[in-house]
Amino acid sequence: MIVLGIETSCDETAAAVVAGDRRIMSDVVLSQIEEHRPYGGVVPEIAARSHLDHLDRLISQALKDAQCGWEALHGIAATAGPGLIGGVLVGLTTAKAIAMVRDLPLVAVNHLEGHALTARLTDGIEFPYLLLLVSGGHCQLVAAEGVGRYRHYGGTVDDAVGEAFDKTAALLRLGYPGGPAVEAAAQHGDPDRFALPRPMAGRPGCDFSFSGLKTAVRHAVAALPDGKTGTDDAADLAAAFQEAVADVLADRAVNAIARFREEFPAGTHLVVAGGVAANARIRTVLAGVVAAQGLRFVAPPAMLCTDNAAMIAWAGLERLRLGLTDGLEFAARPRWPLDESPARPDGAP
Repeated sequence: MIVLGIETSCDETAAAVVAGDRRIMSDVVLSQIEEHRPYGGVVPEIAARSHLDHLDRLISQALKDAQCGWEALHGIAATAGPGLIGGVLVGLTTAKAIAMVRDLPLVAVNHLEGHALTARLTDGIEFPYLLLLVSGGHCQLVAAEGVGRYRHYGGTVDDAVGEAFDKTAALLRLGYPGGPAVEAAAQHGDPDRFALPRPMAGRPGCDFSFSGLKTAVRHAVAALPDGKTGTDDAADLAAAFQEAVADVLADRAVNAIARFREEFPAGTHLVVAGGVAANARIRTVLAGVVAAQGLRFVAPPAMLCTDNAAMIAWAGLERLRLGLTDGLEFAARPRWPLDESPARPDGAP
């Protein structure tokens, strides 16, 4: 089985071809970083127009790289949400057109499920497993029971961890995108120079909070001479911030592991996915904590943590195997939780 995947939920335009034996036959990603850099963040209108300008070419390139013609495809998968609605519409509409013209099944993929299933593509792990999903717009712990079956354990009560990285990078004048900039600066910094809080650490449950940590960074910057960071100041604050985030994620993960073991005693893995999972320090801290708890730690390669179409193609393939296809009337969704149960297990709406 071979599936073409399309990803346009934010500021990467991507197309990929993936086979059922877990081969990534092609994976083409066009970043829009330079287009958004002058604004210090993603501008939805610019992102959508860029997707529109480049998507057809990237799909052709993905098929060429895979040495695959349209006749070899068994389905078309596209991100249908959550994300910036203009971009999502570009990708989903393109996929619908291809599905209709080529008479192929359409799979509307939840972008979060693309991240959630990546470890099954890269490492072939079995359900159930515990998932820590950390990205620019999301931060949550869920039990992955099966394709389309996720049990929400906890999430952020305010800001996503990736957003906190971006805001911290802006405060420290490290540039855009914030996550890689903070990680690069932190490599030369002293994480012990600034005492930053660990929000929610030590509390029961699996929820996160990062707004207070961002505020603490802002106060630390304001307390510096002239309220400005020099190179050493920025590096030390970046290191302190990164260490605080890693500690919080590890603390919440320990609580989630305890609950996961009670509900799924056969589960053996904790998977970290999403753009922030590309951070090497966070991976190292989590790997140590997970090992100490007796589970196996899995993190996909960094290039498959950030937005890509290979994960969308794979999620589409997994759903296609189960006969889970969608009609051309499927509507794009700016919001789309992994756990769609009316009442989540933790009582959250």
